[in-house]
Amino acid sequence: MATSWCELQHWFLRSGGNAATRLGDGTLNVEPPSADEPADTFTYDHGHPAPFMGMDGGKSSGTTIGPRDYQDVQLRPDVLCFTSPPLTEGMEVTGFVKAVLFVSSSAADTDFVARLFDVHPDGRAIDVVDGILRVRYRAGFDRAVFMEPGVIYKIEIDLDATSNWFPAGHQIRLEITGSAFPRFDRNLNTGGNNWDETEWVVARNMIHHCEQFPSHVLLPVMTRDGPHAAGKAN
Repeated sequence: MATSWCELQHWFLRSGGNAATRLGDGTLNVEPPSADEPADTFTYDHGHPAPFMGMDGGKSSGTTIGPRDYQDVQLRPDVLCFTSPPLTEGMEVTGFVKAVLFVSSSAADTDFVARLFDVHPDGRAIDVVDGILRVRYRAGFDRAVFMEPGVIYKIEIDLDATSNWFPAGHQIRLEITGSAFPRFDRNLNTGGNNWDETEWVVARNMIHHCEQFPSHVLLPVMTRDGPHAAGKAN
C-alpha cells in the first residue's frame, strides 16, 4: 500500500507590483521571490469595505453560506490577488492553512484579510478558507502593539483547516484585502476603540514579497510519492 505524506509547502506571493484585482500580475508559486521584487499596495477605506459574500442578510442571525464565487469582488482595486498557474496534476490540501505576510501601513492599526480560493477553468473563484488579523494584536490578544508608518512587520493569519481537492486545470489563489464586511467589524484605522468613534482614517497598506520579506501561504499538501511530489503547475 502506498504511503501518504503531508508536506507543508511554501507558496510565495509574487508580482511586478500590480497584483490589484484578479486581472493583475500577482502570482502564487513554489519558487521564492527575487531580491528586488516590488511590493503591492492597496487602499483600505472604512467607508467602502471589501465585502464578505457569505452573509444572508440577517435571515439566520448572520450565519454564513458557502461555497461562494468571489470573481466579481476580485475586480475591486483594494483586493490583491496572487494566482498559481493551472495545476498539471490534482492536489489535495488537508490541514491548517496559514498566511505569513510582511506588511506595512500608513495607519497605526489596520486589518488584513487572507482568503484561499479554488479557481475553476471557467473563472469562478470559490472560497475555501479565510482569516483576519487586526494588526495591533499581532503579538497576542492580551495587548495592543501599534504600528509605525512605513515600518515592515511580519504577521501570521490563521485561515483555519480544510480538506480540499484542487483538480488538474484549476488554479490556487490567495486574496489579500482589508475587510470582510459584515462578517467582521470594520477597522477605523485610528488605533482607537472603533466602537465609540465616528471618524476614520484611510489606510495605505502594503504587502512586501521579496527575498528579504518572502510573504507566503503555508499549504499542507498530501502526496503518495513522498515530499515535493505535489503542487505541480505549468
